[in-house]
Amino acid sequence: MPHTLRSDARDNRERILHAARALFATEGLDVPMREVARRAGVGPATLYRRFPTKQALVTEAFAEQMRTCRSVADEGLAHPDPWLGFCFVIEEVCELHARDRGFTEAFMSAFPDAMDFAADRAGAVRAIAELARRAKDAGRLRRDFVLDDLILMLMAHRGIHAPSTAARVAAARRFAAFVVQAFSASAEQAPLPPVPLLAPPARVFEGRS
Repeated sequence: MPHTLRSDARDNRERILHAARALFATEGLDVPMREVARRAGVGPATLYRRFPTKQALVTEAFAEQMRTCRSVADEGLAHPDPWLGFCFVIEEVCELHARDRGFTEAFMSAFPDAMDFAADRAGAVRAIAELARRAKDAGRLRRDFVLDDLILMLMAHRGIHAPSTAARVAAARRFAAFVVQAFSASAEQAPLPPVPLLAPPARVFEGRS
């Protein structure tokens, strides 16, 4: 009997996470917890027993995506050409966020109690900051680029709406191409306006490049 109960608990947990990922990916993080429970085929009590808060559910639901984001940043940093590595990160992050609408909100949220999530995000940000520094030193990334510009990018990217995931990804790839061109160093570029105050989301990017 104990083994059966543990198996049922694992099945419920996986159903909840599967439902949460599907809903967050298409609807964002505003989906009510009761809707997650309904989609998972479990009662609200079961949902709250496994995940007492929405933060706990979001953190676990996007744990794999956050690890992927960290891996993308590390892969870009390992590229022998820092500018191409930087472009790779922009393109991959845009596609990752296009496939999971809720992940943009999750990535930009503070989640102070989600230590693993926050640690992976901080590691990704540090890798991108170092990559940006190298790309600037190579003369390929515009000198007035700062990490807060990535917040602007994600905010703008979050506004992409399309009838399907495939269309959203296609739009994200075009958007990324525009962003890469905007970030590229060019003698003809006019200086950017001052860096805007984007707190609290800007806390995600504590360093400046």
